Amino acid sequence: MNIQDKTMVEAVNLALHHAMGADERVVCLGEDIGVNGGVFRATVDLQQRFGEQRVMDTPLAETLIAGSAIGMAATGLRPVMEIQFMGFIFPAFEQLITHAARLRNRTRGRMQCPLVVRAPFGGGIHAPEHHSESTEALLAHIPGIRVVIPSSPRRAYGLLLSAIDDPDPVVFLEPKRLYRIQKQPLADDGERLPLDTCFTLRQGSDITLISWGASVRETLLAADRLQEQNISAEVIDVATVSPIDIETLCQSVARTGRCLIVHEACRSGGIGADIAAQLSEQVFDCLQAPIQRVTGFDTPMPYFRQEQWYLADPEDIVHAAVSVVHYQ
Repeated sequence: MNIQDKTMVEAVNLALHHAMGADERVVCLGEDIGVNGGVFRATVDLQQRFGEQRVMDTPLAETLIAGSAIGMAATGLRPVMEIQFMGFIFPAFEQLITHAARLRNRTRGRMQCPLVVRAPFGGGIHAPEHHSESTEALLAHIPGIRVVIPSSPRRAYGLLLSAIDDPDPVVFLEPKRLYRIQKQPLADDGERLPLDTCFTLRQGSDITLISWGASVRETLLAADRLQEQNISAEVIDVATVSPIDIETLCQSVARTGRCLIVHEACRSGGIGADIAAQLSEQVFDCLQAPIQRVTGFDTPMPYFRQEQWYLADPEDIVHAAVSVVHYQ
């Protein structure tokens, strides 16, 4: 087996090559994904290998991309559409909410919508306005749509293959801050990773740190620093933020008795708030301290000179975790 070190964006590209090579029903469409290989090169060489009939450059029209992909999915194909940046996805919401999310329910199961929506998201690359959104909670609130967020090259490869296999629409959000920050050994073996499942990245006994997407990196760094203070932190990557694998989270928090949730998106009405509410409902008797959150702010992502003040760093997480552990 040929194993090579891959970045996350290379892992996404590898998964797309694998899926398209294995199943001729898989097609890709989006802005600049063909000739140019995508704005981040996630689709590089796909059109050269599979042709213009399966890797389609589209106009700058997200509603058209989503509507076309839904039509393809409803008639037997497995489209993977790319939204160039998450901040551009809003024109496609009408198609995703009104049609993609409802097709199975509307037809009482007679029709499916095996559609994957890929979108780079989040801040940290000094991008202009509308290029750094982290609005996963908006999508997670839509019944009928699954929302998946990888946090490493291996999980990007395995989760994207599972998303393409899924018979229902999956929004696959790729933290672009992680696209090229890390390499992992990766074999193009087609191994899928399970959707709707959290991944425990680090065992611990004093506090549970819950995160997803790019914030997982800072959370793991914080766990290392907490260990230097003799605080043992368990780190869980939620990975699928809708539906949430709440059972795994409850088991961890019931064991540690303390919980800190870390995410990049704004604080109010977010997935962190929902996780905190569910944990309070299900393992309240086990909690030894109030559940805390380290999040972004209820503002648009600032321009690059102030971006660092919006994003939580390991020190922010360590400070909050210590306060939870020493709560009395």
